[in-house]
Amino acid sequence: MPEPLHILIAEDEVLAAMALEDFLSLKGFRVTVAANGAEALERYGREQVHALVTDLRMPRMDGQTLIREIRDRDAALPVVVMTGYLTEDSDLKHERWKPLEILSKPVNPRIICETLHRMLGLPLEA
Repeated sequence: MPEPLHILIAEDEVLAAMALEDFLSLKGFRVTVAANGAEALERYGREQVHALVTDLRMPRMDGQTLIREIRDRDAALPVVVMTGYLTEDSDLKHERWKPLEILSKPVNPRIICETLHRMLGLPLEA
């Protein structure tokens, strides 16, 4: 049986992070949660990660800085951004950040899971 795909979540809202972790784990993913961008970057450096799910506004290192740091190491890692603070002229909408999907908070965990399936080339559940 193959190893489950590993999803790294960077989210400082504890309840939101726990809910997403539980949902994605039930859907067969291996999930690691980091409370901020700096912790997420450190975990990314130690473990193989197949996708990143991140908030933008976090302490210690924001999501955009985290994405920039990870893109320097892996330009193809799928990234899902959850935010309530994105402006229309955000730099994250630039083609150089792809593959990247932006979802507005509050986000239903099912939508994040479907987005991850699509980005990772996995079949969607019936």
